[in-house]
Amino acid sequence: MTLIEAILLGVLQGVTEFLPVSSSGHLVLAEHLLPGFHQPGILFEILLHLGTMLAVIIYFWQDLKALASSLWRRGQRAKVDRRILILVGIGSVPTAIIGHQFLRVFKKAFNEPVLVCLMLFVTGILLALAERYRSGNRRQTQLNWADALIAGTIQGLAIMPGISRSGSTIAALLFRGVEGETAARFSFLLALPAISGAAMLSFQDLKAIRIDQLPVYLAGSGVSLVVGLLCIHLLMGVVRKRRLALFAIYCWLAGSLGVAYFL
Repeated sequence: MTLIEAILLGVLQGVTEFLPVSSSGHLVLAEHLLPGFHQPGILFEILLHLGTMLAVIIYFWQDLKALASSLWRRGQRAKVDRRILILVGIGSVPTAIIGHQFLRVFKKAFNEPVLVCLMLFVTGILLALAERYRSGNRRQTQLNWADALIAGTIQGLAIMPGISRSGSTIAALLFRGVEGETAARFSFLLALPAISGAAMLSFQDLKAIRIDQLPVYLAGSGVSLVVGLLCIHLLMGVVRKRRLALFAIYCWLAGSLGVAYFL
C-alpha cells in the first residue's frame, strides 16, 4: 500500500464514518478498485476506525468527561450520567458477543464486494424506513436498557461491511421513539468500546506488516481523524433536519453501480 492510497482511504473513512453509508463497505469497494492493493488482515481498516474514534472522543469530550466523573460526583446530573454509562455497558455486551462469535464470517465478507453492495441496499432500506416511521422525542434521560440492548445488537450485526454502524443503530433508536440527536450521540458513545475491542483483536496482524509500512498505516489513521472531525458535525445536522432518506437513495445507487461493476 502506498502513502497516496493510505491518505485517500483515510479521507474516505473520515467522510463515510460520520454519514450513514457504511465506512467499512466503502473501504472494501475502494480497496478492490485500487489496482494491486494488498494488506494483511483488516488491521488497516481498524486503524482508520481508531482515527475516527479519536474524532468522536474529541467531539464528545465534554460528554465523556461528564460520564467518567459521574462515578464520584453527586446530584441529579451525575445520576443521569451514571445511567448513560451503565446503558453503554449494557449495549456493549451483545456487540461483543456477536463480534466474537462471528468475527471470522465478517472478515471473509471483506473479500466479497458484491455482498458488500447488497448490504448497502439493506442500509438504504433501514434509513428509508427510519425516516418514514420515526416517531417520538425521547431524550437522553428517557433511554432505557431495552434501547441499549437493541442498539448494541444492531451494532454487532453492523460489523458486516456494507451495513452502516451509525445508520443502523440510529435507525433502531428512531424506531424506538428516541429523538434524532439523542440517538446519534448514544450511537457514537456506544461505538467507542466496540472499536477499541476490535482494535485489540486485530493487532495480531501487526506481525505481518513490514516496518516501512507502519508510517503509511499511521498516516491513513491520522487523515481519518482530521477529516472525521470536519464531518462529524455534519451528521448531527442531518439527523436533526430529518434527511436520512437522501442517504438511503445514495446507498441504493452505490449498491446498484457496485453490483453492476463487480458482476
